[in-house]
Amino acid sequence: MERLTKIGFRPVGRWQLTQGKLDCALECEGESRNVLYAFISGGEVLYVGKTTQPLKKRMYGYQNPGTTQSTNIKGNRLLNDLITSGDTVEIYALPDHGLLHLGDFHINLAAGLEDSLIGKLQPKWNGCGLKS
Repeated sequence: MERLTKIGFRPVGRWQLTQGKLDCALECEGESRNVLYAFISGGEVLYVGKTTQPLKKRMYGYQNPGTTQSTNIKGNRLLNDLITSGDTVEIYALPDHGLLHLGDFHINLAAGLEDSLIGKLQPKWNGCGLKS
């Protein structure tokens, strides 16, 4: 987790159960787009992802996965299992505020960093040692 905070990730919310249903409680960055996000429990980075949608819309996909959305279905199950067992899962984010450019071209920070973060951190929910 420290490696993420050193590059600008910050806590933006947490996962919880509300009336027995998975619920994302975002405190900030809900409307931000081009966001890298991480699910963290007990200081361990469990998952790193990116979204071009508003962050709250992406988190809604984990809360209410469609029948064909395998990543969301797996995430929903894993989050539910952890929270039901009494663990906390925090959401950290690194929003792209559009400040990086090369000439006239915007550099999408989330798209550029996601693979490197997953490769270096090996989060188990990204398929690094986890079977579906």
